[in-house]
Amino acid sequence: MIKKYIEKSNFEETGFSYTLSLISGKHKMVILYCLMEFQIVRFNELKRYIKKVSDKTLSNNLKELEKDGLIIRTEYNQIPPKVEYSLSEKGKSLMEILDLLCIWGENNRN
Repeated sequence: MIKKYIEKSNFEETGFSYTLSLISGKHKMVILYCLMEFQIVRFNELKRYIKKVSDKTLSNNLKELEKDGLIIRTEYNQIPPKVEYSLSEKGKSLMEILDLLCIWGENNRN
């Protein structure tokens, strides 16, 4: 009986799967956490915060987070170019969950 239920289930159609698709990857949750903590952050500040990340990887992660509506990219038309990143409302709503992950980690890392 349980087996038939599992066979008809599709993990990809769950809310859990959707959430994981938005935050999967090595650096996305770190980027979101940084934006939660510091609110408005520039590319090089993110790079210094994460430490071991290439420009290409960070850029790709930021583009994906922006495409998924979790962050806002604000570009200023000036020389030298200035770009800032911040959380969108959708991204802010996800921070409640990420904050709980942080609390769990603090309580269980010993």
